[in-house]
Amino acid sequence: MNLSLHSRQQTPGRAIGLMWAAICLALGCAAAHAQGKDSVYLEDMTSPELRARIAAGSHIALVPIGGTEQSGPHIALGKHNTRVRFLAGEIARKLGNAVVTPVLPYVPEGSIFPPVAHMRFSGTLSISDATFEAILNSTARSLKQHGFTDIFFLGDHGGYQKAERAAADQINQEWRAEPRFKAYALTAYYDAAQAPFIKYLRGKGYSDAEIGLHAGLSDTSLMMAVDKSMVRTEHFQEGARGGPAEGVFGDPTRSSSELGRVGTQIIIDQSVQAIQDAAQRHPSR
Repeated sequence: MNLSLHSRQQTPGRAIGLMWAAICLALGCAAAHAQGKDSVYLEDMTSPELRARIAAGSHIALVPIGGTEQSGPHIALGKHNTRVRFLAGEIARKLGNAVVTPVLPYVPEGSIFPPVAHMRFSGTLSISDATFEAILNSTARSLKQHGFTDIFFLGDHGGYQKAERAAADQINQEWRAEPRFKAYALTAYYDAAQAPFIKYLRGKGYSDAEIGLHAGLSDTSLMMAVDKSMVRTEHFQEGARGGPAEGVFGDPTRSSSELGRVGTQIIIDQSVQAIQDAAQRHPSR
């Protein structure tokens, strides 16, 4: 009897609680829905949402190309994938008329057997240049089919820049009868992380030996600015001491998010300018 009475007395409270839970759930779903619609990432959208975005003028597709490779004992294997996805998103937001495709995480990293270069270290994944170029070709053709007219490849890794350009050249040769469509190898994206950022770091007193070519101060600082959780600061000294034998070319010891943010801004600004310039030169514009 007492249990029954207690149950009846709690019913209004329970009802109110359930009502608020339903409201909160609805608001959460609405927020997620809005985020998907407003996102610059293709994979966050539904097919009708993407179709509407293209119809509204988003004619630029950014294809971020990463890679899965070692970067010493202090940077996670997904460095390039995480970095290029984030930066492509920032570039798209600044452009205002671009959509970012899923990241391509499989890229040429050298001979698998016998292993060379990064393939000598656990976790690196490699494909052939021909496979890489074929994937870019099919991706561009798919995007063209859906209405994108300007397709940009953004490569975060220096090793496949030549293959990236070759793929764009082949695609444009195939599309020569349809000048409205064009593929671009956006080398400005990768170049921005080289000479301009290195010049800035030198101006701050860092040596070329520190800045490095791979997993050194420059590379590590960029990664810290994008996602610090992927950087193991406790292993900086190990990487610096091990050098090339540990897959490190440079010294990450003095790396910082603050330095990296300068570099990422250079990449974003110079990429946006290069895309805008290329789109304006496009005969269909």
